[in-house]
Amino acid sequence: MDNAKVFVVTSGKGGVGKTTITANLGAVLAVKGYNVCLIDADIGLKNLDLVLGLENRIVYTILDVINGNKGVMEVLVKHKFLKNLNLLASSQIANKDMISPEDMGNIISVLSKHFHYIIIDSPAGIERGFKNAISAAQHAIIVTTPDLTAISDADRVIGLLENNGYTDKNMSLIVNRLKPKMVKKKEMVSADDIKEALAIDILGVIPDSEEIILSTNEGKPLALGDKKNISRVFDNISERVSGNMIDLEEDLKADNRDNQGFVDFFKNLWKRS
Repeated sequence: MDNAKVFVVTSGKGGVGKTTITANLGAVLAVKGYNVCLIDADIGLKNLDLVLGLENRIVYTILDVINGNKGVMEVLVKHKFLKNLNLLASSQIANKDMISPEDMGNIISVLSKHFHYIIIDSPAGIERGFKNAISAAQHAIIVTTPDLTAISDADRVIGLLENNGYTDKNMSLIVNRLKPKMVKKKEMVSADDIKEALAIDILGVIPDSEEIILSTNEGKPLALGDKKNISRVFDNISERVSGNMIDLEEDLKADNRDNQGFVDFFKNLWKRS
């Protein structure tokens, strides 16, 4: 295969839905027939296995690969219902410093021979784990929510990615937990406002949804359920990831462009050097 597309999903702060997005994007791609490997790079704080409902099936982790106890392909866990969706689990006891960017690069090199898509769930923030996760990816997906602190943190992460060789050509944004009614009332910033403030393209907009919370708590990706409306958002994102330009209006039906005051305020307050 040797032509895997490698994405890292990252954010400036925790709690914005990064892991849930990783799991659901991977599941949708697998449903479409692609061979997909998800990597939980959040060493010591693993959650991806829980979101996928695989927490009781983990025997070996990424640490066993790093220590030379097992080969990469030996430690992968196949999803119960999607056999072409695999997880490289994180270790809850390992220290982030036990893994280097070189280690991650070696792992990706092996996996690239077997998978169409590799999606790395990066730890939030800017520590060693973040550097490991972004080092071997081709494209970074930054997740933010429509609040000032998350947007500010996303801006900082974009700057760090740029310092590590990323450009606006291989970075994109997912806006999570948007509330269309609040946007209409101008009580919440729109996706277009965030796009203009952060100056990178939007890959998708995910509305605030109880269905996402329920599926996450059940460890069952939306692609395997009957919530077709909300799962369609992830389907749209997967199409864009695959190179098919689905119109963002499919995600942005509640968007408006009348919050220029926010954009000007944000640009003046947070400017990347």
